[in-house]
Amino acid sequence: MELRHLRYFAALAGSLSFTRAAERVHVTQSTLSHQIRQLEEELGSLLFERVAKRVTLTEAGETFLVYATRALQEIDQGVGALKESDSELAGFVRVGATHSFNLGFIPECVSIFMKRHPTVHMTVQELAADSIVHKVSAGELDLGITYRPAGLSELVFEPLYNEEMVLVVGPSHPLYKRKRVRMVELHRQALVLLTREFTTRSLLEECFVASGAEPRVVAEMNTISPMLSLVERTEIATIVSRSVIPGGASLKAIPIENPTPIRTPGILRRKADRPSPEVRSFSSIVRKLGFNSSLQKVH
Repeated sequence: MELRHLRYFAALAGSLSFTRAAERVHVTQSTLSHQIRQLEEELGSLLFERVAKRVTLTEAGETFLVYATRALQEIDQGVGALKESDSELAGFVRVGATHSFNLGFIPECVSIFMKRHPTVHMTVQELAADSIVHKVSAGELDLGITYRPAGLSELVFEPLYNEEMVLVVGPSHPLYKRKRVRMVELHRQALVLLTREFTTRSLLEECFVASGAEPRVVAEMNTISPMLSLVERTEIATIVSRSVIPGGASLKAIPIENPTPIRTPGILRRKADRPSPEVRSFSSIVRKLGFNSSLQKVH
């Protein structure tokens, strides 16, 4: 079955006249008749009754018309969406991102997007995960780039990839030469971690409990950069995503086992929203870079 069969069928069902339907789809009556016969043979059902010059829909034709109409509407909407994306966009996109994504991932996405659509106005807010959920729910943000929230209800979360967190230590740390470390080995180790309002902190606490480790959290901070700066200067360690470690630093990332802390970043939006062409375009860039990030993590 091909798309033209559905269009020919819908045209004939709408006019119940081979002459008018053929004119509507710009083919000859014989071609239209042949195509309808092909469709009926493929479906194994008679769609039209042909008595003299009168054409009527059969019961099977009435049933099939509902689904054919729905399919054609979806296709036409898809074609319209593609035409919108090909045209010059001039709206706006409002994005909320957590600190770790705003260090490199989001700036890269915005850079690519603005080169493609220089007339679109971008707004990026760096927020805590709970604030992103609240603002997306309230319609104050078009998208949130964050980790999977606990409750979704009116929201949709589209996962991008799974991200393993690592132990980060400075050159003077006793574990600096290790290739891997088990979570239980962090028992009584001095750590600097994110403050408790972050979902990442909750994830780590669960991992500590599961392994039986009770580290000494000697410092808490609400941003990543000063945590890494502290680690580089002392024998205090931290646990963060590998992607936030700056290039050229003397810090070392050590994989953690049993259990490995894993976060799932993704795109957060409202279920009720029909994303604008601008938002759809930005989302596609986020997906592509997220996919590339997942490949880099595998290799």
